[in-house]
Amino acid sequence: MPDPKKTKKDEQTDDAPKRKGDGGKGPSPAGKPPGMMSRTTLGWVLLGVLTVTLLLMMQSQFNAATEVTWQQFVTYAENGDLANDNENKVIVKNNSITAELKEGVALPGDTPGTSRKISVPIFRENIDTYTKVLYRLGVPYQPSPGDSMLLLLLINWGPFIVIALLIYFFVFRSLRNAAGGPGGMLGNFGRSKHKMLNKEHSSVTLGDVAGIDEAKEEVGEIIEFLRNPKKFQRLGGRVPRGVLLVGQPGCGKTLLAKAMAGEADVPLFSISGRDFVEMFVGVGASRVRDLFKQAKDSAPCIIFLDEIDAVGRRRGSGFSSGGHDEREQTLNAILVEMDGFDSSDQVIVIASTNRADVLDPALIRPGRFDRQVHVPMPDIKGRMEILKVHSRKIKMSPVVDMEKLARGTPMFSGAELEAIINEAAIAATLQNKDFVEQEDLEEARDKVRYGRSRKSAKVEEEERKVVAYHEAGHAVLMYYDDDSEPLHKVTIIPRGPSLGSTMMLPEKDRQIISKRRLLAMMRVDYGGRIAEQMFTGDQYNGTASDIRHAMHIARAIVTEYGMSDAVGFQFLGDDEGRQPWQGGDSMSNETAKLIDDEIKELIDTTYADAKAVIEKHRDQVEALAQALLKYETLTFDEVDRLMKGQPLDKATVAELLQAEKNKTSKQTAAAGIDNSSKGLPRETGFDDTGRLPSPA
Repeated sequence: MPDPKKTKKDEQTDDAPKRKGDGGKGPSPAGKPPGMMSRTTLGWVLLGVLTVTLLLMMQSQFNAATEVTWQQFVTYAENGDLANDNENKVIVKNNSITAELKEGVALPGDTPGTSRKISVPIFRENIDTYTKVLYRLGVPYQPSPGDSMLLLLLINWGPFIVIALLIYFFVFRSLRNAAGGPGGMLGNFGRSKHKMLNKEHSSVTLGDVAGIDEAKEEVGEIIEFLRNPKKFQRLGGRVPRGVLLVGQPGCGKTLLAKAMAGEADVPLFSISGRDFVEMFVGVGASRVRDLFKQAKDSAPCIIFLDEIDAVGRRRGSGFSSGGHDEREQTLNAILVEMDGFDSSDQVIVIASTNRADVLDPALIRPGRFDRQVHVPMPDIKGRMEILKVHSRKIKMSPVVDMEKLARGTPMFSGAELEAIINEAAIAATLQNKDFVEQEDLEEARDKVRYGRSRKSAKVEEEERKVVAYHEAGHAVLMYYDDDSEPLHKVTIIPRGPSLGSTMMLPEKDRQIISKRRLLAMMRVDYGGRIAEQMFTGDQYNGTASDIRHAMHIARAIVTEYGMSDAVGFQFLGDDEGRQPWQGGDSMSNETAKLIDDEIKELIDTTYADAKAVIEKHRDQVEALAQALLKYETLTFDEVDRLMKGQPLDKATVAELLQAEKNKTSKQTAAAGIDNSSKGLPRETGFDDTGRLPSPA
């Protein structure tokens, strides 16, 4: 159970790992004992002391006494020029006699000065003689013990000592810290910037990882080795030294590494690939050596290298300028350190990347990263499990259908699913709900994938009509095309960069897509342009994304998927594995023209098919567009009723606004509040918070 009093900074900051024999006690997170004054504070204190000392010295110099001879002093005493009142008596010290002259008495030799004091140096052995003369002259005096040697040293040498301390703390200590202490000048740059997580800092286990069962099973034996290494050494087997986690962003690679460390109850040394490379040459290799040295001292443990492609890219890229390549030297250091492991070191290296194709072959060969664990996008079963894991601490309505949400989130990563649950909880909280409802989850899903709905965006009526016909064309094609995915919802409420959207709800996850389904996707893309041109008589630039998507599918069908009879079963697309500087087979002009002709024919054929469907169901498109203008958002059931010619018994946007206005007026009247005091007219439909109610 983590300590609730520890902050996030305390959990993540640990410059030195735990050493063997320290009793499990590492250095304090703050890096200094409690109550110790920081270096900066001490420096300011010394600066204040120096300022006070200099002021005292200036004041002492301002009030310094003028030195006279004994004869001159006796002359002043005989003439009555000494101020012998109670406050200004003659002071007799061990080495001097000090007195104050009366106003108007000139100093000897007209010596310019700011003080009226005079001083006579004497010998300590003759003090009795001097005091007898003062008694004979009738000059009252008082003895003084004199200044101590320590006080004299502080007055004379104190400022120099304080200045030396200031130079030490502000200059030499800073240089030493920047240089890494015993490591010498700039030595700190060679220290590893890793973060070490222990069981006290992280309680993540495999139970918190869902949707990637195969990956969990594959790393299970690594966990077993860390728990019981002698079990594997009994038959002479060698556990994999490195595990490479490959997957799209947000699939749970970092979470899986933390779960491995938490399940095996071992420290986790976490560092990003970019933290190895610095502006100084050789720093990356030095940090690699320091990281692996500390890991071996803390074995058994796990080293997690996040985004390994930052330093593990294929060497000999051709971009080198001929000088020292820092990333290559860092990669060489990683290769050497991983080769230096013994079977008894009990140090496992885990790396993650979403670009395994650019990694150096020497890095992923057996003996270094022996295994590549693919962390895929979760399927519908995995999405269900992920949603359940993230909704454990969320108050959900009993009627929430998680299966419907999981089915409606194809190709969503685990991070996106977690964001859906969190956004739904935030939305329900802002609306003062007791539970998170299904509509909150639906809205959160659309927000995560398509962006926040812009319900307050003012769209001109002419543009609303164009958007309504556009989305109605998409929806009608999706409804009547048997090869298309089922329709889920259509809306003309702006969301993100789009002014409207038609959403589908796949019946199941598809790993492969047939040519018929690809052609259906192209026909749905054309529906918006065909409908808006048919009903408005003009064309608009809002179909740019649809054209781009349809063109991408058509080119892939011809050049990548081998689905064109004229081009044949050959790959003529862009090879992602080929580097820009590498040569390749050039395409002839005849082949390029053939590809263009095939793409054009494919687009023309599917466009004609889509246009025929829109013309056949012209009345349904008109009815759906008018319903969108009236209701703004329609579900599949409502679209289905419209397609069958049935009326909708649903409140319009104007009726919703009127009902909300009436409700607000009643609440305001009951509370005795006048909205006019807030500058909000009652007929605007705003509630007492000044917000327009959601028409959806």
